[in-house]
Amino acid sequence: MRYLMGLDNGGTFSKAAIFREDGVQIASKSAAVSLFTPAPGFRERDLEELWQANAAVMRGALDESGISPQDIAAVSFSGHGKGLYLVDKEGKPLGRGILSTDSRADDIVSRWEKDGVAEKSRRYTCQPISACQPTALLAWLKENEPDLYARIGHVFSVNDYIRYRLTGEAYSEYTIASGGGFVDFQKKGYNEELLSLYGLPEMQDCLPPLKYSAEAAGSITAESARLTGLAPGTLVAAGMFDIDACGIASGLATPDDLCLIAGTWSINEYIADAPVDGEPTTRNSFFCEPGKFLVEESSPTSAGNLEWFIRTQLAEECQRAKAEGKSIYDLTNQWVAETEPDKNDVIYLPFLNGSSTENHASGVFFGLSASTTKAEVVAAVYEGVVFSHRRHVERLLLHRSRPQKVRLSGGAANSPVWTQIFADALQLPVESIAGKELGALGAAMAAGVAAGIYPDLSTAANQVVSTAAFVQPRKQMQSIYEKKYQLYCRLEDNLCSIWHR
Repeated sequence: MRYLMGLDNGGTFSKAAIFREDGVQIASKSAAVSLFTPAPGFRERDLEELWQANAAVMRGALDESGISPQDIAAVSFSGHGKGLYLVDKEGKPLGRGILSTDSRADDIVSRWEKDGVAEKSRRYTCQPISACQPTALLAWLKENEPDLYARIGHVFSVNDYIRYRLTGEAYSEYTIASGGGFVDFQKKGYNEELLSLYGLPEMQDCLPPLKYSAEAAGSITAESARLTGLAPGTLVAAGMFDIDACGIASGLATPDDLCLIAGTWSINEYIADAPVDGEPTTRNSFFCEPGKFLVEESSPTSAGNLEWFIRTQLAEECQRAKAEGKSIYDLTNQWVAETEPDKNDVIYLPFLNGSSTENHASGVFFGLSASTTKAEVVAAVYEGVVFSHRRHVERLLLHRSRPQKVRLSGGAANSPVWTQIFADALQLPVESIAGKELGALGAAMAAGVAAGIYPDLSTAANQVVSTAAFVQPRKQMQSIYEKKYQLYCRLEDNLCSIWHR
């Protein structure tokens, strides 16, 4: 029996999971990575701590599995897109890693929108510019930290950085690089004209060669083997953007499919045979299957809002739940299940890290009164996250047919109550996917293709993907959620001018 390891690096945790060839998970480990916020809008992590966390979860997963390191056929990666991870000209970590929720480059993006750079770049990249993309972050560093900028050796994503530490070889790959604004869709590669448009021509030599997701991209070195427990020489595949990994691990295979990922980001996506000239907020990137494109509507507005509320407002409830051997999520799910949507007037806008249309948007609770309970506020958070997803879905549906169902993954998919709200608010059946580590599973599928276990990712998906639940929308809830959703949209639209100022 051969096994596959997938690494998944999101905005908070680093995870490693080991899977059998049939997709059954046999071990997993995760570790939190510290977040630094040295200034408003900054979201950073220490690069050495990140590497040590990855090494620790790899070793931990191997120990838990009880298998020999030699039984791991290959390793690959799923990671958040955008953000920025740098090494210097000697290959040493340079500064801190920057996360995809960072907004320090807002003013640069505003300037690019005014002077036409954003419009011109979209002709190459088929997507809008955002402040968390590496292009905007590099421009910010060039203006604000020129000494650090001059020392850049390689421009990496989080996947690229961890892969580099494991193999000593510098590569990037198409899904994340195209989502980061570096790839000319016509040339299917880097373009000096595009970099010059951003004011970054000197970065041409700092962008690593591009690989496809399931291509071999090195092997485990003796030094990284010592730290991770993996066998030296173990094959390493390039890996992919976590939205691709969760998509392919959810069975996203044809243009008819529509996949929603409710994690830190609200990701709403489908695959197409060609880039789509959609709404101003619509993004295209290369899909993990060569020749396909991922059409995406997204914003940092999803289940991370619940994590924020729990962390900042439910400390006492967390302690009580822990003492009783329960999960805080059991409590929040119970609260929401017991709250009647038509009697709860609280509306929540989940814009703690901005929205897709306004970088300066902020989170808002509307409709609070002296009688409002914590349960009603938590229910509003659940609903607000769903409404943000719905708004993205409606933009996608302007340019494609309505699906028969949607597939849901991410943290919210673990909650039957939340899944039901998705079905009711969208008035579509919702299929949730079995398994909690879909990002790691998507990465393991890429590793399996590179190792020759599967001929391609579509075949891998057919062999390993299984569904956990199928939830039908309740017709009687349609008018209730429609009314609340329309108020949500009016609030967002009316506040945009205030946020912009």
